[in-house]
Amino acid sequence: EAAWQLIALTEDFTSVKEKYHAIERLEHKGDLITHDIYNQLNTTFITPLDPEEISRLASSLDDVLDYIDGATEKIFYYDIGKPDLHMVELAKLIHLSTTEIEGAVKGIRSIKDPRYIEERCIEVNRLENLADDVLAHAVTEIFKTNDAIAIIKFKDIYEHLETATDRCEDVANVLSDIAIRHS
Repeated sequence: EAAWQLIALTEDFTSVKEKYHAIERLEHKGDLITHDIYNQLNTTFITPLDPEEISRLASSLDDVLDYIDGATEKIFYYDIGKPDLHMVELAKLIHLSTTEIEGAVKGIRSIKDPRYIEERCIEVNRLENLADDVLAHAVTEIFKTNDAIAIIKFKDIYEHLETATDRCEDVANVLSDIAIRHS
């Protein structure tokens, strides 16, 4: 949901404050879910996956949400005027990655087809590589300008968005490890 909201923010830069706060609320909700998972792990002896696997997955998913929220916060507070096409493209790559992650997480529930999970994880890795390319191109372009303040703001936002794709790749690695262990 937060990744979808990020696309909405970058593509339609209206009601920015409301969109930022909507993503912020989702991040807080994610924190509550993560804390609830940790509490459940501390009181439950039998889980479908190893408690450590569940903990790593919850933590890595929380990191993705934190970076989406952080990027949105920077877009809002830096008063950049409007996001550029690189930010939109990175937002779309984040959303595609989270969609793949969602599919893999659903596949973990029964682990009937570990190959399906691995294919989702490979796609997340591919999308992260594309995000690396977008970041490189965006930074190259922004450094062609002479506005030092804009360079600092935009580069920080680009890097935060790209780091969200790195965190998606971390989730994919956790999911891949789980699929391998339980196949």
